[in-house]
This record gives sequence, C-alpha cells and structure tokens, in this order.
Amino acid sequence: MYDLIVLGAGPGGYEAAAHAGEVGKKVALIEKKYIGGICMNEGCIPTKTLLYSAKVLQACREAENYGIKTKKPEIDYRQIQKRKSEVVSLLTKGVKGKLKRSGVEVIWGEGSLKAKNTVEVNGKKYEAKNILIATGSRPAVPPIDGIDSPQVLDSKAILELDKIPSSLTIIGAGAIGLEFACLFNEMGSKVRVIEILPDIAYQMDTEITSYLRKSLEKNNIIFNLSSRVIKIDKKKVNYKDESGKSKTVQSEIVLNATGRKPNLENIGLDDIEILYDAAGIKTDLQGKTSVPGIWACGDVTGRCLLAHAATREGIVAVNNMFGRKDVMRYKAIPNVIYTHPEVASAGMTEQMLQQRKIDYQKIILPMNISGRFVAENEKEKGYVKVLAGSEHHEILGIHIIGGAASEMIYGAVTFIEMEMRVEDIKEIIFPHPTVSEAIKEAICKIK
Repeated sequence: MYDLIVLGAGPGGYEAAAHAGEVGKKVALIEKKYIGGICMNEGCIPTKTLLYSAKVLQACREAENYGIKTKKPEIDYRQIQKRKSEVVSLLTKGVKGKLKRSGVEVIWGEGSLKAKNTVEVNGKKYEAKNILIATGSRPAVPPIDGIDSPQVLDSKAILELDKIPSSLTIIGAGAIGLEFACLFNEMGSKVRVIEILPDIAYQMDTEITSYLRKSLEKNNIIFNLSSRVIKIDKKKVNYKDESGKSKTVQSEIVLNATGRKPNLENIGLDDIEILYDAAGIKTDLQGKTSVPGIWACGDVTGRCLLAHAATREGIVAVNNMFGRKDVMRYKAIPNVIYTHPEVASAGMTEQMLQQRKIDYQKIILPMNISGRFVAENEKEKGYVKVLAGSEHHEILGIHIIGGAASEMIYGAVTFIEMEMRVEDIKEIIFPHPTVSEAIKEAICKIK
C-alpha cells in the first residue's frame, strides 16, 4: 500500500511525487512515455532552447549597432536540434535524480483507475491511500477539413524538423503559435499567422499585445486576425478574412497551434464516477476531486495550462492530503510569451478590470526610462504597464514587454500575492542600473 500514487510525470506529477517522498511518504509515479512530460520533452524546454538559438542569430545580425562587425551568420539547424536534444537529456537526468533521492518508485506503463484507491498498470494492480491524477494535455485538433494532412504539424512534430521551411502558416496566435512564428521568422521562413479572434495572445492585456503584434509585423510576420481557416488542401490554406472574403495562401508547412486538450481518456474516470467534462477534471482549491482520496493537478484540470501552475497545484494537493492545510491561488500566476521581445504579465488585465467594473488607475511607461535598457537595446522598444486600485492603491496587475520580462515578472507576482500598495513598494530599493527599475518608476507614478 502506497501513501500516494501519481499518474503522469510532467511538472505537476513529478514535483508532487518528489515533495511527498521528501516528507517520508511511500510514493509511486506512473508514466507511460518519459519523465518530465510535455513541458520538458515537447514544450517549454525544447522551444526555449530553439528560441535562444534564434536570439543569438538575431544578435549577430544586429551586432554592428553595438560597434561589433561580424560576417554574415550561417545556420546549422541540425546542430541547433542536436543541442536541443542535449539540453532536454541533461534536464531529464536531473529530474530522475531528484525522484531517486526522494525515494519515489517509477513504474513505466499506462495507468488506469479501477477503484478510488486502486490503479492498474500493465495488468498489475497497485493500491494507495491517495491518487493524484496529473496526466496533462495534448494539442487540440479543430474540425478543419485537411487538418490531418501530412504537411500539417502540431507543436510536437514541428520540433523535429531537420530543416527550416521556406514558408510556414500558423493557425492560432496564442503563446505557442507566436513563439514558433518568432523562431522560424528569425531563422528565415516566411511566416503568416491566422487567428480567429480579433487580437493575438487573447489572455494577456490587449494594449501590451498590440505592441507585440506591431513589433512582430515590423519583422515581417503577417497576421490575419478575425479570420477562420476553412480547409487545408496540400500546400494551400483556405481561410475567410475579417470581411468574410475567401482567401488562399501557399505554405510549405502548416502548424496547428489552436490550443490544448486535457488527457482524460483511458484513465478510468467513468469507472470511479469522478466529476469531469471536456474542459477537465473538476477540483477545488485544495486539489480535491469529487471522489475522496482522488486528487488532480495541472492541465488535466483545465484550470491553468502552465507548467508552474501545475507544479504549485500538485504541491498544494500533497500538502492537504497529508495534513498540512494549503490552498491554490490563481490571482497572480505569471504568464510569459517567449517571443523577441518577451511579454510577461501577472494579475488582472485592463479588460478584466473593466468587465468586473473595478475602479483602477493605469500607468504605462516606456522601458527607455531605464539606463540599462537603453544601453542594451539600440532599436528595440519596451513598455511597463501598472494597474492599481483607485482607492487603496493596491497593485492589481503588471504587464511588461521588452527586456528580460520573464525574469522580472516574479516581482510583480510578489507585489500582488502580498497585497502590497504603491506606498509599500516605494520603500523598496531596486538595484541600479537595471531594467527592473522601470517597474518601480511606473508604480511610483500612481497617485
């Protein structure tokens, strides 16, 4: 009898398993494919590795702006792919080591719930006092004629290309679509993005994402917003534009980046009568499902499809199942798009505040108020946007584009989580010269 069995070894699953093992619990982690899940093997890590190569390439092309003369850089995409595989392998070994040190037993195979305390793997049954479902998600497949064509790739398959496509049409302008658009555009592909909604990155603040779209368009990425793909016929993508007119574009490769779907099938949810729907397994803020002793975290719940959210959800569930009260909070989860420039946000967007009729103040400042930003960015622009409550001056949201936005956003998360006011942050000393000073400058302008 285990204290905990975890289904799925993605960030939510392996971190939860290790956390339980570290406090002396007997834990089994069931995984059918590979440790690290989608994030480490098919998502976060490989894409960021490729994007960094593209960033280095762009830096070489722009070096003369900084007084450095270089020859025309050449792309060895197979070497780039080789490095990506090496990075993934190294990090996977690190996770395996962590699980081993935590005393977690890894069982390879596809697990299925047979009862509220029983999981079957490869015909063998295992019992546990608690079961955590962390089976993740997979790319969604929209009902588009021809979406199953050989030249249509998903976010996993496109990572395995051994050469740069001459042209790429991306369906969907969420984080995944935008990051691949940036990557292949900088590598030399002609890139077009078709999005059904009127804005890109719909979950983020639209004022900030409008700056991102303009920046990407300046770098020759074409956007067709409020447009719907109707059919894919070999290398032809047929769509209706915002005016309803039918259009066709030729493309060597098509990327389906229309979102993700929770992995709910073949894990025995109906056998134990757990509450779920197409969006995911229903959980409370402690990670509990409708069945006592069964918990869930990560993409399979459909709450917040981000690796760092899954990690925290898994740890919250483990804490609660073993007697330590904990609760999951979603008001300040950071969200990042690793394009060039980067975009990062925490808290509420301006459109959310307007929808909820919350009185707020807004300040948006250019990044070039930071000496460090000016020194390191010859042509790139950036902005910091701060949203604060009108009455109490509490920080409601911070949104950044430019610089190392992803590395600075944790500060915004802290301000919001700790319910800090403008007056509190004014007393905090930021290092100089840093780009982060732009955040404080913006906050200090709230009256």
